[in-house]
Amino acid sequence: MCAQPGGVLVWQSAWMRVIRADEALHPATWRVVWNSHVGEFGDLPRLQRLACMDAVTLVEHEVRQALQPRKINLAALGNLVPHLHWHVIARWEWDAHWPQAVWAAQQRAADQAALGELRERLPAVDSRLRDLLQQRFAAPAQADADQITRE
Repeated sequence: MCAQPGGVLVWQSAWMRVIRADEALHPATWRVVWNSHVGEFGDLPRLQRLACMDAVTLVEHEVRQALQPRKINLAALGNLVPHLHWHVIARWEWDAHWPQAVWAAQQRAADQAALGELRERLPAVDSRLRDLLQQRFAAPAQADADQITRE
């Protein structure tokens, strides 16, 4: 997670990146990954925490709008990978783990037809996310960036 994008790179800034982790049973999974090695969300300075959560919220909102899942799961565990990252996972009642967590035991066979239809829609979602994230997090002037980093 520290050295590799960790999936399909959707967008990247100096602070963070958004990737789509094409999980076999949950292909509509994105991660907001903090670029520097930080293990806990609370270790970020205030403005960086706000920026990180703004990115998580933006991804969640756009995925909900574009894919209309039954539920969005958000998680920041990091038990196995102590590098700050947020999971944004779109969920449907037809998914193999519903209503349990995606990390729990599978509840039913995967619906391959639904998964295939979903996978076809993901590049358009990635493109829209890229545009929205770029607009939201356009690089500030260097003096502004230096000030934010010090806070």
